[in-house]
Amino acid sequence: MKTNLSNVSLKLSVGKASQFPRDARPQVAVSGKSNVGKSSLINAVLGRRAVARVSSAPGKTITINFYDVDGKLYLVDLPGYGYAKRSVEMKSAFSQLTNDYFIKNPAKNQPRLSLQLFDIRTGPSDDDIMMINFLIETGLPFAVIATKADKLSKTALAERLEALQSGIFAGTGITVIPFSSVSGLGKEEVRSLLYGAISNK
Repeated sequence: MKTNLSNVSLKLSVGKASQFPRDARPQVAVSGKSNVGKSSLINAVLGRRAVARVSSAPGKTITINFYDVDGKLYLVDLPGYGYAKRSVEMKSAFSQLTNDYFIKNPAKNQPRLSLQLFDIRTGPSDDDIMMINFLIETGLPFAVIATKADKLSKTALAERLEALQSGIFAGTGITVIPFSSVSGLGKEEVRSLLYGAISNK
C-alpha cells in the first residue's frame, strides 16, 4: 500500500538525546539555516498547510520535531542554525542537540537520509558547507536542496545551478535539487526521496 504523505502529525518535540525515538521507523532529517524555508518545504511536500509552523521568531526554540508520516516515516525537523542574534550559549545548545541527533541517535541506522537546505539566492553559507562536509565525512546519505527557487528568473536559476555544479560542488557527485514551496518546483523529487527512504528497509 502506497504511503499517504498527507497523513501526518507532530509526534514528538524533543530537547535532549534521551527523548529521541528508538523504534526502527525510517527517519529523514531536514537541516538548514534559520529562515531557509524548512517548514515551508515540509508543508509543501506533505501537502499540508501548517503541519510545520513557520516561526515569526527564527532561531528561538531549541527542539527537534519528529513528524509521523502515515506511521511509516519520521520526518525530522532539526533546529535552524546560523541565526545571528542568538547568544553563544544558545548557539552551542543548538549545535550540541543536532550533533547528538546524528552521533548519538538510539535508533539503528538513522537517519536514512538528510535533506540539506540552502537559499539559492545567496548560495551555501559557511555553516551549510560545514554541514555538508560533516555528512560526507560520516558517510550519511544526503541530498542538497536549493530553496526559494521562485525568487529567481528561470535564466538566473539555471545560471546559479550551473555555477554551483561547476564551482563549489564540482567533483563531489552532489546534485542540487531546486525547490520552491510557492511554485511546487522540486516537490515531486523530494517526495521520491521520502518514498525511497521508506522502501529502503
